[in-house]
Amino acid sequence: MDKKLFRSLLLLITFTVGLVFLVVRFDDLLGMVRLVLSNLTPLFAGLAIAFILTRPCTFFRSLLDRGLGRTPLAGLSLPLAVALSYVLLIGAVGAIFAFVIPQLTSSVGRFAANLSGYLNQAQAWINDIMAWLHLEQLDLSQFGQTLREFVNRLFSALSTAVPQLLTLTSGLVSVVVTMVLALVFSVYMLSGKDTLLGQCRRVLKAYVPQKVYDVVLDVAALTAETFSRFVSGQITEACILGGLTFLGMVILRLDYALLIAVLIGVSALVPVVGAYVGAITSALLLVMVDPIDALIFLIFLICLQQIEGNVIYPRVVGTSLGLPGIWVLTAVTVGGGLFNLAGVLLSVPVASILYALLRRDVRKRLVRQEKGR
Repeated sequence: MDKKLFRSLLLLITFTVGLVFLVVRFDDLLGMVRLVLSNLTPLFAGLAIAFILTRPCTFFRSLLDRGLGRTPLAGLSLPLAVALSYVLLIGAVGAIFAFVIPQLTSSVGRFAANLSGYLNQAQAWINDIMAWLHLEQLDLSQFGQTLREFVNRLFSALSTAVPQLLTLTSGLVSVVVTMVLALVFSVYMLSGKDTLLGQCRRVLKAYVPQKVYDVVLDVAALTAETFSRFVSGQITEACILGGLTFLGMVILRLDYALLIAVLIGVSALVPVVGAYVGAITSALLLVMVDPIDALIFLIFLICLQQIEGNVIYPRVVGTSLGLPGIWVLTAVTVGGGLFNLAGVLLSVPVASILYALLRRDVRKRLVRQEKGR
């Protein structure tokens, strides 16, 4: 038998046996994959932390390289940059727990205490409009009861979050161990990034052809750059939009400035739909306080989003991912339908990578066609 035919038959038989085994023992394999992934949680968390801190670390390192220059301390620029990045991260998390969460809890509690009055006021306002339009009056009692229960649960969760964490000893120990391991992994990844990347390149070059090696490196570089720009851009945009929302609401003397600013900032992390969800939810909260305040807030937020999107964001963050708007909306819709919140958050950079690769391939094929004529 010809060796080439024998190898083809052997590969076909191996693939068939593997496919049958996969179908028959799919549940067992899925459980094994989940077990492996759960044990690798600290590694994935460390990778995420290192990825988020890559840009701050690069920024601090460039500053330290300039400052230390050719001094004997020049070799300490990378360790100091890593340390400063973690100081920044710990400071940001500490500030959230020390200042934002207590104020947020207070705002939710105040809203819950005044909810009955807000609902009565909103129902009276809506009924006046319905009467003016000669329509049947609207009963908001059921909606009010549902909203009351939700707000009370939210307030209870915020108030008892820390005590519950302290009482759940076993769960707390597991979370602490995971966090510590994730931080250790992230430190190694940040400080030894060049070494790790060099080792990956050497292994890849040793086992794959040069053409495949070049393609893998090109796709990996595009993926890293796209995700880095997306993550840093979304976080920066959320912080800017949340901060400006809080400042504007304080100047306009609108109620629940911090609560709504946090809501706008968090919703800004979700591409496309996040801005609408945050704006509508915040406006509904203010409608129950004062409809005029809600109208003022919507006008202010629309103006703010236009200024932030067209002036501030391009200057601070840079250009977008280069994905047309229709594909952004499609990616968010499909990603959310398949993978829920994770799909919504990650669909845009993934779609941007696929779009860039497809665009490159189309250009190459068109160039070949032009040369072939």
